[in-house]
Amino acid sequence: MSQTLRKVVTFDEFVAKYPDNTGKRYELHDGVVVEMSQPLGDHEEVVVFLATKITLEYSRLNLPYGIPKTALVKPLENESAYSPDVLVLNLPNLVNESRWKKASTVNLAASIPLVIEVVSTNWRDDYHKKYADYEEMGIPEYWIVDYAALGGREFIGKPKEPTILVCCLDEGEYQVRKFRSQERIESPTFPELNLTAEQIFQAGG
Repeated sequence: MSQTLRKVVTFDEFVAKYPDNTGKRYELHDGVVVEMSQPLGDHEEVVVFLATKITLEYSRLNLPYGIPKTALVKPLENESAYSPDVLVLNLPNLVNESRWKKASTVNLAASIPLVIEVVSTNWRDDYHKKYADYEEMGIPEYWIVDYAALGGREFIGKPKEPTILVCCLDEGEYQVRKFRSQERIESPTFPELNLTAEQIFQAGG
């Protein structure tokens, strides 16, 4: 579980102090610094699998993309900063990011063709808060990868089952498609990506 450290911190204060040298990971949620729990091994295996497959795909297509290790995504309208599990950057657009050079932070949708969150115990952040902020930022594609079926029944069904939600921006709002089992993921950013939901889930098994 995540835990709150202290309240009312600006983004500039956050990047000046966190992350520190303890090796811990933090996010900023509406001015509140949240220490992120150490992810499970299965979670990290899913992250590695997705990052590898997507890297291979944008390399094959010769797209000017990259996946950073610890970059932050900052919504424009609030004092938040997120560290996504997989963040695909459009590298040529980083010249337009005012916080990139000093704080490895992006806040322009043109810099972020795809962002992925792999669900853990703080699943409400992925399904509610980050969903709303990524949508408001105009990020064109957002995946919620719920490999362990942790999310609410309204999102992944009853009985719960592992699900991938692909949220695609349409006239300023996300349209959500759900993928399970042997269904092939349909990604507007990578339309030729040949990947099923089950392949992703098995990476965490």
